[in-house]
This record gives sequence, structure tokens and C-alpha cells, in this order.
Amino acid sequence: MSSPNPLISIITLNWNSTSVTCEFLRSLLRENTYTPIEVIVVDNASKDDPTFELTSAYPDVKVLRNDKNLGFAGGNNTGIEIAKGDFLFIVNNDTEFTPGLLEGLLRIFQKYPDAGVACPKFHYFFQKGTIEYAGYNAVNIFTGRNGMIGGGEEDKGQYDQIRTTHYAHGGAMLVSRRVIEKVGTMYEPFFLYYEELDWSERIRKKGFNIYYQPASLIYHKESMTTGKFSPLKTFYLTRNRIWFMRRNIAWPGLLVFYAYFLCFTIPKNTLTFLWKGQKEHLKSFWKGIFWQFNRTITI
Repeated sequence: MSSPNPLISIITLNWNSTSVTCEFLRSLLRENTYTPIEVIVVDNASKDDPTFELTSAYPDVKVLRNDKNLGFAGGNNTGIEIAKGDFLFIVNNDTEFTPGLLEGLLRIFQKYPDAGVACPKFHYFFQKGTIEYAGYNAVNIFTGRNGMIGGGEEDKGQYDQIRTTHYAHGGAMLVSRRVIEKVGTMYEPFFLYYEELDWSERIRKKGFNIYYQPASLIYHKESMTTGKFSPLKTFYLTRNRIWFMRRNIAWPGLLVFYAYFLCFTIPKNTLTFLWKGQKEHLKSFWKGIFWQFNRTITI
């Protein structure tokens, strides 16, 4: 790093959740111990203009309003375009800071020249002391899914070692300007879910590593915008799960995934939604599958 205290641009999204974003900004004002920073909130075409409330919570915030909802990738890319920082901290609005968060993440870049992204340890906000994320496992070639290391475990220091990880957590990731220049921004057509996994694949292919930093802690309220289990979430998880595999897994691995999805995932999910009477989820699941037809994959 060229400076011991580089400018960090903090970028977060708001979509019809102004009170949640205000809580985030207040936690930033209260808990952040690092300077210099700039704070950017990208509003993804919320019903009501949140500017006054956001500036009341954090007077120096820059608020950008998109004309339409561009999703997670598109919204964050809008913020990246105007960010001036040497590092960009892309962070969910349903999180809360802890002291030393940014300092710990920056130390990764000071120590490891190959670092492209650094992510903190996540605890559940409503279950402090319980781990949500201590790194990611690789996506399973059969299921197209991956798990968070440590998810649901009591934090007893068992994941207190810095390590590389397969994927960044989109809820909080410090990205170097070098990554943006060499890799580009997130792939916007994903809209919601899997975009940070796809970005991580591209980042690692360019020779960067993604690090987990346990000395930095963030609290996550989890799924405050889309809901913990909604038809919208079912659609995008299904659609993007298949799309991610198509973009990132080479033959014959992709054939393995297709065979598993056809023989196990489709029957299991269809029967489960029928058994539970979740007709809207069933429609969303199949909509996510049929969306794939006539879609050309671009890298």
C-alpha cells in the first residue's frame, strides 16, 4: 500500500429499508475507529426518497438514487463508479460495525501482497457470539451450493487464524482498487445472490487471493431486505445457482451438476413445496429453471 492510512470508500445499498440503513450509519458513526473514509449510500429506487433521513443519521454521507432497482451487483457498481478510495468496503446495510473493523482488514493487504479482498468474521446480530461466517467452502460440484465455515457455531476462538478462502462474503468485503482495475466490477445480470461468488472466481483467476480476517468482526442482521424465506429469494437462488455453474464450471463437471440437479434437486424441491403447500415458492423454483433456456453465457 502506498499510504499507511489510505482512503476507504464505504458503499452500502438501500431499498425500501431506510430505518435499517440509518441504524447502520449510526453504528458506523458510533463504532468506526478508522480515518479517512467516505460513505456512499446507493438507493435502489426506493418508493420514498431517503436522503433527508440518511443525512440526519450521518451528515457526511453521499446519497445516490438510481432510477430503477439495479440489484446487489448493479447498485454496488454504481457506488464503485464514484468512489475515490484506494480501497472499497462493500457492506450490507443490515450490518453493524465494531471498533477496529477496517484496521484489521487493511492489515491483510499490508501483510499479503497477493490480497485482493479481505472479509471479516461475521456474528449474527441477534445471536452475538454465534458465528455466521469464518470463510467459505468451495461450491460443491454436485449441488452447486457451498457452506459457510463455522456457521451456527459458538465462537470459542476456533477460527481465529487468518486464512485464504474460496469466496468473499458479499455482506462485508474490503476490495482493493487494483482488483477493480484488473478484474472489473460485479456481473450485474445476477441481480441478487451468487454475484459475489462469481466475482470471487474472476478475482482468483486474475491471481489475487481472498482472505478471512478473524481480528475484524461485524454483526449481521441477515436478510432484512428480501426476507429470510420468500418466493423472490427462491427464484434468484435457483436461477443464479444454475447460472453460476454455467459460467464457472467447465465440462465435464457441469454435466455432473446437471445430472444431480435433474435427478435429485428438481424432484426433492418440487415435492417439498407441494407437501408444504408453498405454491408461490414452487412457481418461483420452476421459473428460475426455465429462465435458463435461450440464455447465452458471457464471461
